[in-house]
Amino acid sequence: MATTSSPLAKPQSEIGIVIRQLRQLLGLTQAQFARKLGVTLPTINRWENNRSQPSSLALMQLKAMLHELKNSPIKFHQVCAQTLLEDYFDEQTEQP
Repeated sequence: MATTSSPLAKPQSEIGIVIRQLRQLLGLTQAQFARKLGVTLPTINRWENNRSQPSSLALMQLKAMLHELKNSPIKFHQVCAQTLLEDYFDEQTEQP
């Protein structure tokens, strides 16, 4: 049986937390965040409340947004983005 690789390291049920935290870090409403991702507002609501799961493409978009925040000039955004990447996408901080 073939398995597909998911970019998410933690259980799918926890992705709602990541989505809500990312959206709040960006200072966006659910409607604004939905437009940014190219999905509908009800889709964002279902994801945040774990009633449905984002596609692999959407997960890659979320991960890319976190990487953008990691490079933010705002230290708080950097730290939060890195924490979410480590906790939910199993990306460790590179050591010098």
